[in-house]
Amino acid sequence: MVLAQLGGSISRAIQQMSNATIIDEKVLNDCLNEITRALLQSDVQFKLVRDMQTNIKKIVNLDDLAAGHNKRKIIQQAIFNELCKMLDPGKPSFTPKKGKTSVVMFVGLQGSGKTTTCTKYAYYHQKKGWKPALVCADTFRAGAFDQLKQNATKAKIPFYGSYMESDPVKIAVEGVERFKKENCDLIIVDTSGRHKQEAALFEEMRQVSEATKPDLVLFVMDSSIGQAAFDQAQAFKQSVAVGAVIVTKMDGHAKGGGALSAVAATKSPVIFIGTGEHMDEFEVFDVKPFVSRLLGMGDWSGFMDKIHEVVPMDQQPELLQKLSEGNFTLRIMYEQFQNILKMGPIGQVFSMLPGFSAELMPKGREKESQAKIKRYMTMMDSMTNEELDSSNPKLMNESRIMRIARGSGRQVREVMEMLEEYKRLAKIWSKMKGLKIPKKGEMSALSRNMNAQHMSKVLPPQMLKQIGGMGGLQNLMKQMGSAKDMMGMFGGGDK
Repeated sequence: MVLAQLGGSISRAIQQMSNATIIDEKVLNDCLNEITRALLQSDVQFKLVRDMQTNIKKIVNLDDLAAGHNKRKIIQQAIFNELCKMLDPGKPSFTPKKGKTSVVMFVGLQGSGKTTTCTKYAYYHQKKGWKPALVCADTFRAGAFDQLKQNATKAKIPFYGSYMESDPVKIAVEGVERFKKENCDLIIVDTSGRHKQEAALFEEMRQVSEATKPDLVLFVMDSSIGQAAFDQAQAFKQSVAVGAVIVTKMDGHAKGGGALSAVAATKSPVIFIGTGEHMDEFEVFDVKPFVSRLLGMGDWSGFMDKIHEVVPMDQQPELLQKLSEGNFTLRIMYEQFQNILKMGPIGQVFSMLPGFSAELMPKGREKESQAKIKRYMTMMDSMTNEELDSSNPKLMNESRIMRIARGSGRQVREVMEMLEEYKRLAKIWSKMKGLKIPKKGEMSALSRNMNAQHMSKVLPPQMLKQIGGMGGLQNLMKQMGSAKDMMGMFGGGDK
């Protein structure tokens, strides 16, 4: 994953500094040099890196800090803030509103993934309740309309285009008019790929922009472009009013830093990043959570949003009830596996948890984990209701295990492995026993129950250590709004 390496290098530098007995000028300089090296290796512009280093040194003046201050915390916060500043132009982009027609025009270089990104953008908004539509105004590339048609059909999104018409302006205008009549509230116009050396194509882009009057022009940029991104992005910005950026191919091996620093230089915010070829491999880009994940500090708000998306509201109180009873059955495990698979790529979800860096889940391992979950679910499909609903591990005798293995087409060893996983999860689940269930508006009672002591028993020791022990966990729970966020996922919060 792009930037996983960068995140790993930065978090290692911070970790080394945290392990130092005394934080002095030398330790700070070593840490900053390591971070500078990591950023430069990732194609981030030299000037931006130099400014960042100077700013951190200004903020963290070790001589002026009083004896009681936590120097590690201050340095970490300064690094976090400076990385955020590098990626944040400080102005929000246009956000479409439901029920009100918005036109969004996509522009970018050839091969940056515009057509695929158009469909991902439409699909993302369709899931959130919008009525999107796609218009193919790319008459320059052979097969562009076919590609858009296939993607749109797969995602069940209406589309418009023409095999005969060669004037992109005419197609764009006709498509926008048609979908306005059909009351679509998000009309997405896909344009031809171009680069700054092609004056004619830039002129055509201006004409399409003037004819359709888009509310937002989105610049799609390939993360592997490196240092050249700066000039290209600037050329687009000068021709049309680029309002926001989407960075694609973030799952590749390219370094990605060039694209991110160019974004900072064009003063347009990144609003989404493409993390794979599939429809759902498309993430909202939010600077603070992104930098937080980059530093291995997790992204609780993103994790909670994922949970809200996949655990239906009516199931949430029921899940909390089971959690408080401490009875963990194979059926509950099956349901949780279903929810994990619905969340999208596992690596993406794990990187939102504190103490997990994106490096810990290499690309191949992620697919392996997903395949293992599917294998376990296939075995559970061969079980009887009695076996699924029992929390007694002794019920699973040898003959039952043999029957499950035969029924699922797996080996006995694999069924045993799945049962071991169940026992491990049941042990963690049993530690949540006795959690009192709040009624509506009883968050204060919950906060008393879901304290840091309780959480520390549930978390794996490795994760607890990386969060920073009990102190770190308490701070984390403060960030989460005590237990409020945590329990919102189970429907325990105020409705």
